[in-house]
Amino acid sequence: MRCLAVGLVLALAGGSEPASSRERTSHGVSSAQQGPKVAKPQRGRASFYANRFHGRRMANGRRFDRNSNMAASRSLPLGSRAQVRNLENGRTAIVSIQDRGPFTRGRVLDVSPSVATQLGMREQGTAMVEIVPLPAGGGAG
Repeated sequence: MRCLAVGLVLALAGGSEPASSRERTSHGVSSAQQGPKVAKPQRGRASFYANRFHGRRMANGRRFDRNSNMAASRSLPLGSRAQVRNLENGRTAIVSIQDRGPFTRGRVLDVSPSVATQLGMREQGTAMVEIVPLPAGGGAG
């Protein structure tokens, strides 16, 4: 009788296995086994920061450095990294998302002037880009 009561308590409590192994996705793989989620690639128009923003505070509290590999995104997490490819000339750069923006309609990314030079978009001011988020602690660069 005591075994039945203990079994009933375990069944009602969700069993003896840890919660992470019970949380299954539709593919039968636990969420803990899937690893960190990485956002999907985005495409859109990128622009770059004017030099007058050099030294101003960003969303993360640090000061903007026009010579850094910094970028601003409305959707990617602060501190994350992404590979940006200029779709007009194929040039790429790795950026670190440190700020929020751009706040101009139709734009998906603001990059530092240094990154704009790497991407070959300084002359035009904007370019169509593909942004591929990189996994934390890995990726190119």
